[in-house]
Amino acid sequence: MTKAVRQGGPLLGRRKMGGLAAGALVAGAFPAATSTFAQAADASTFVSGFALPMNLDPHQVYDVPMQSMMLNAYDNLYRYEGDPPEIVPWLAESHTVSDDGLSWEFKLRPNLKFHDDSPLTADDVVYSFRRMLALALAPAGAFLKILKPENVTAPEPLLVRFKLETSYAPFLAAIPSICIVNPRAIKPNEKNGDWGKTWLASNGAGSGAYRIVPEGYRPLEYLDMEINEGHFKGWSDNAKPVKKIAYRPTKETSTRILALLNGTLDCTDPNLPADQVEQINASKIAFVQKDIVMRTFVVRMNNTKPPFDNLNARLCFAHAFNYMGFINDILGGYATRDPYPMPENLWGVPKDAKGYDYDLKKAKEYMAKAMAEGAPMKRPLEIHVQSENEQSVQGAQLFQSELAQIGINLKVVGNIWSNLTTAAAKPETTPDMWVHWVSTYFVDPENWVGQMYDSQFHGTWKASSYYKNPEVDVLLRKARGLVKQEERAPLYEQAIRKIMADSPDIWIYNSMQLQGFNKRVKGRRFCTVGQGAELRWITLAG
Repeated sequence: MTKAVRQGGPLLGRRKMGGLAAGALVAGAFPAATSTFAQAADASTFVSGFALPMNLDPHQVYDVPMQSMMLNAYDNLYRYEGDPPEIVPWLAESHTVSDDGLSWEFKLRPNLKFHDDSPLTADDVVYSFRRMLALALAPAGAFLKILKPENVTAPEPLLVRFKLETSYAPFLAAIPSICIVNPRAIKPNEKNGDWGKTWLASNGAGSGAYRIVPEGYRPLEYLDMEINEGHFKGWSDNAKPVKKIAYRPTKETSTRILALLNGTLDCTDPNLPADQVEQINASKIAFVQKDIVMRTFVVRMNNTKPPFDNLNARLCFAHAFNYMGFINDILGGYATRDPYPMPENLWGVPKDAKGYDYDLKKAKEYMAKAMAEGAPMKRPLEIHVQSENEQSVQGAQLFQSELAQIGINLKVVGNIWSNLTTAAAKPETTPDMWVHWVSTYFVDPENWVGQMYDSQFHGTWKASSYYKNPEVDVLLRKARGLVKQEERAPLYEQAIRKIMADSPDIWIYNSMQLQGFNKRVKGRRFCTVGQGAELRWITLAG
């Protein structure tokens, strides 16, 4: 049965899509034989199948969909570029840090401008960081404990100074996570001291390579952007840049693939099912790009809810997941087993630590121990998945079938990312289990174990297992307070050994990203931070 198609919608001149085509993309279903939908593309508009963030305010939301938007619409003091990722000057041309790691100064490039052509100066950077700290939402997680608003200052028009409360080794690594916003665009739209967050949720106030078109935005459905010809990086490195970007996420995998194969999408999201690779590569119009990414796949267990508050119960679940069956049979080998709570190729991983293997006999033994201790292993359990990401559904279904063999009743519940991250704000609303990835927001153990297992981050989606071990808290807090990697690494290794012994979650694999592209897409540059979503280098052939 075909869903009703929304009429009307944004037009960016990609083709005369009309209401049918735009509506089909937005609704996530379309008639397969609609010729209007599959007209040839023009050479100026890139149509992306990347998911959209919950809203457009980069100080409210920080996840992979937000990265794909903000890397194009906003700029940062420093940015990650290349593969492997390297942190490079961006709006800032240099920085200095005091010997004690407490004072940081960033020197801005001259003649920077926002999209409205107003100058971007140190005062705007100060406003941006103070706004981020005041909102105290996901992007602020790395900074709230170590930076006070009054300690972000602008002693000179092109100089920004940060005075930290305590030494924080990941400070520079986390700087690219904060976007610089335009206070002259935001302040007139403030209401009741809200820092303009209602307005910026559906508008743009940046300086990036592309400008948000507010009238071309509907939350979670579509977003239009147009090129910023005056971007400070210029366009000398790309003689034929994309002029317009049209984000058109779809909810169903089959919809995305059909749209790619009929020329409607220039790229899918980066979570293609492995069983679609051969079909896409065999087509005349598209191919699958494979990239190794620092992106871990994890099943979260809510450690506050029985039976997950019992160690033996958690060990039961850890041994009941068929890791290699999932990787080899479902993912076609397009992933590597990663038994650690962060990428195994990152410093700070204890190589002597042993992960959990798939062993239903062991699972049953731990189940019996948990039940003897009063854990309600027979109660109906739920695992929530991101319905739009087929891998999360497939992993949960495999887990469901394995648990059924030992008498555990697991129900797979479809959900969406925005709902799941909202629910994770409280332990009582966080599901029994849920499935997600942890991507590279910044390249430091803090991005994974630091923010996932230090109890001070409870209430964020990263810490949604609600795990608490005071010894781990001490180790993680000490590690982030030191500057030298050789001093920090042993502390992370100790913390990870303890975390793995407590088995608060189920760590499954490190990703190989599979993303479908139209063959006309040229010049793409990949960085694991943002998963290759920065589009300023892309050209469209033909």
